[in-house]
Amino acid sequence: MGKIKSRLVKRTVRTLIEKGIPFEESFDHNKKILGREMPSKKLRNQIAGYASRVKRQEKDNALKVPEKK
Repeated sequence: MGKIKSRLVKRTVRTLIEKGIPFEESFDHNKKILGREMPSKKLRNQIAGYASRVKRQEKDNALKVPEKK
């Protein structure tokens, strides 16, 4: 299987981040945050994984921005 995520997973992660859920780069931490509130274990894991990927990308993009002289 590839890294393609469904619209549901992407939309859910964006909504949860906007609500202020403190996701981190760690999959296990994100999984614990979501807890048992998700409708299924598979969906919870997909959301936790995608959230950690988004946070990692945000961190990398913040580091790559060159400073103006």
